[in-house]
Amino acid sequence: MKIETLFTLKTPYREDLSLDAAVFGDAGAAPCCAIVGSMRGNEVQQTFIAASMVRRLGALEDEGLLDPSKRIIAVPSVNAFSMNVHKRFWPVDNTDINRMFPGYGKGETTQRIADGLFQAVQGYPFGIQLASYYLRGAFVPHVRITDEGRLSQESLELAGLFGLPATLLREPSTFDTTTLNYNWQVWDTHAFSVFSRATGAQDPESAAAAVDGIVRFLARIGAVREGTLGVAAKTAPAEKPLHVSEEALVDVRAEHAAGFFEQHARPGDHVRAGDVLARVLDTFDCHVKEELVSPVDGLVFFSRTAPLVNQYSIAFKVAPNA
Repeated sequence: MKIETLFTLKTPYREDLSLDAAVFGDAGAAPCCAIVGSMRGNEVQQTFIAASMVRRLGALEDEGLLDPSKRIIAVPSVNAFSMNVHKRFWPVDNTDINRMFPGYGKGETTQRIADGLFQAVQGYPFGIQLASYYLRGAFVPHVRITDEGRLSQESLELAGLFGLPATLLREPSTFDTTTLNYNWQVWDTHAFSVFSRATGAQDPESAAAAVDGIVRFLARIGAVREGTLGVAAKTAPAEKPLHVSEEALVDVRAEHAAGFFEQHARPGDHVRAGDVLARVLDTFDCHVKEELVSPVDGLVFFSRTAPLVNQYSIAFKVAPNA
């Protein structure tokens, strides 16, 4: 393993921002896979997964289980500065690095950071981003593909190599054109966003599942030596992975009340139409103000984890049975 500094930027407080990467493979190795961890200051779990991935790859390399002719690059954190000062976005102007791709080397700060990263991870046939969601909550661990239009169908098939419980295909909105995932695809990289169960704190169990899934993928594309899959990663789930489009997910909202969020269902639970997923309790005397029920038979794909819920907030996303 070699540590390379991809980009350095002076910051108004604390030390300089240094964008460092762990690189695996011989000096002349062909690009194979780029792994990018957190881009936002609250993505503690995503940094933890990426750092755990560096550790796992280092161990595999020490055991001679990585193919040295294939270059793997892993960037645990793109935005350590925001994490240091406990801000989700870039603290100076509140901009999101993952809305600045492919970047601009002479632009605003976050454009330059995006450019420094993209120059380093462009040209790899496979790209893996450890992503988080705008809603605060927990997911079924899954691989998400953005339908950019050219590589997406093949990427959807390749996503099964991770062996994670679900694969989700989403139609891009206008802001997706400035994300890393979308721009990777524009430059002919199969791009995968891996979602774990947590964001703002380490969840070792789901982090280990994500690392196992990435190593499983690397083994199946030949970056981890053939015959070592059983050593390098746990076996894939026995159940057939769920394939669902984002548009098919059914939202369950707190339609009538706000209050304490008493959760009854968790991501991965199979539910029937009419099952109680959660209750909203009054913050004065804890009486039940509203029951949130599943409108369909299906799988709880996402659930809110915050202790309070506002009226009209999305509390659950349910993947209906086919």
